[in-house]
Amino acid sequence: MHKYRGQCRLVLKPASTDEVSRILRYCNDEMLAVVPQGGNTGLVGGSVPVFDEIVVNMSRMNKIHSFDDVGGCLVLDAGCILEVADQFVAERGYVFPLDLGAKGSCHVGGNVATNAGGLRFLRYGSLHGSVLGMEVVLPDGTVLDDMCTLRKNNTGYDLKQLFIGAEGTIGIITKLSVLCPQRSPAVNVAFLGLSSYQKAQQAFREAKAHLSEILSAFELMDAKSQQLVRAVRKEKHPLDDEHPFYCLIETSGSNGEHDYAKLEAFLESVMSNDVVSDGIVAQDASQIKSLWTWRESVPECIGHWGGVYKYDVSIPLSDMYTIVDDVKARLTEAGLLGETDEYPVLGAVGYGHMGDSNLHLNVAVRRYDKKVEQALEPFVYEWIEKRKGSISAEHGLGLAKKNFIKYSRNDTTVGLMKQIKHLYDPALGGGLPQNGIMNPYKYI
Repeated sequence: MHKYRGQCRLVLKPASTDEVSRILRYCNDEMLAVVPQGGNTGLVGGSVPVFDEIVVNMSRMNKIHSFDDVGGCLVLDAGCILEVADQFVAERGYVFPLDLGAKGSCHVGGNVATNAGGLRFLRYGSLHGSVLGMEVVLPDGTVLDDMCTLRKNNTGYDLKQLFIGAEGTIGIITKLSVLCPQRSPAVNVAFLGLSSYQKAQQAFREAKAHLSEILSAFELMDAKSQQLVRAVRKEKHPLDDEHPFYCLIETSGSNGEHDYAKLEAFLESVMSNDVVSDGIVAQDASQIKSLWTWRESVPECIGHWGGVYKYDVSIPLSDMYTIVDDVKARLTEAGLLGETDEYPVLGAVGYGHMGDSNLHLNVAVRRYDKKVEQALEPFVYEWIEKRKGSISAEHGLGLAKKNFIKYSRNDTTVGLMKQIKHLYDPALGGGLPQNGIMNPYKYI
């Protein structure tokens, strides 16, 4: 919705860890607030200066330092663009364990600072497991060198974990060592149409049973998301008939014939048992890319008519899509959702990573209307709290969700988080809030 328009009088672009250290030491001494900034692709306002903060942009720290082509450990600067890192390891037969739609502009350091999930989470898990080491500059300018490149290092507290997902509130990540898995030579993609969300759940269970170790992605899209993509792209959809739900399934393995046979067996099972209504399997790399486009272009296409209210949530699979139906009903009852221009809301769309219970609830609007926001918040967060979900699955809290953390974390947990924040970045008085200098006004 373009809700966060930052302003600042100074943007600094350090080229080394020493320069970052000197910047933070000075800002700490002078009680000047700082906002770390990477590719500025976040969706919750975490990298946007709110008042008078100094922006520390990491784009000049973008070097790849080394790669171990036996162990798969990549050492790189935090300002390295994700797609550049992935292409670098791809040329050496490996894959970066994270893939995002914004990979062409987001920074790896920002990905780690927000603990981004993405399209490869089902296969490779969280960055908490992939990041082996890091270098961080603390708010007082101290450089924490924890650049381990080993998979096992059981000596004391694993301090790097505190900075993964901390959104730049206790330090600035300057360098990383990341474990990259071997790239799978055999990749298959199937695009399926299903008659209900219950059928999608059945298909996911069957996929885990039949495909197990080669299953690398299981993406869910509803009919509205595909209608909007088709309206923008003006291209023929992969499936001839419309379906209430669609799933994109990817397998990655080392034996093409073996993997394709497993995929065929899975498809035969789900189609003969009326779990899947229709489907198509990509025949080459070009078709694989084309099928993925129908999933990856959803966020961009939804915003074609105006703005989008985006909710990145984690909900138990049994209830994951129900929130979309409930939001549609609420907006319709309020007289806000309709097909014609008199209604501010164009539609409510659900899509995301079914493999890890991560739904992207997007409400597409023709124009800004305060009534829409009032209908959505805190309704969406209260709905999630009742089902013991999370209000942030992979985008972080930033400015957008700071005041809603109570819907996913109890007072004891939030209190402990604040103690950690104040330990690393104590409040210094002056005009700052009780948050110290690092990315104030956000997170907790």
